[in-house]
Amino acid sequence: MIKRGEIVMLGISAGVWGALTGGMLLGIGLAMIVNGVHLGFLIMLPGAPLAALPGWLQARRLARKLGAD
Repeated sequence: MIKRGEIVMLGISAGVWGALTGGMLLGIGLAMIVNGVHLGFLIMLPGAPLAALPGWLQARRLARKLGAD
């Protein structure tokens, strides 16, 4: 059985990893765009979907643990 603390830690860690991932892609992409490198759009645009990826992977791992119990 999954405990409440595990769900809370999933939310916190997913939020932190998502913010780091998305923020880094956004920052690098915008810096490239400001400096005239238009390739920065390809780095900046997938920032939001890729920011959700760590939380999704952690949630799948937690759901797999629930199925094993």
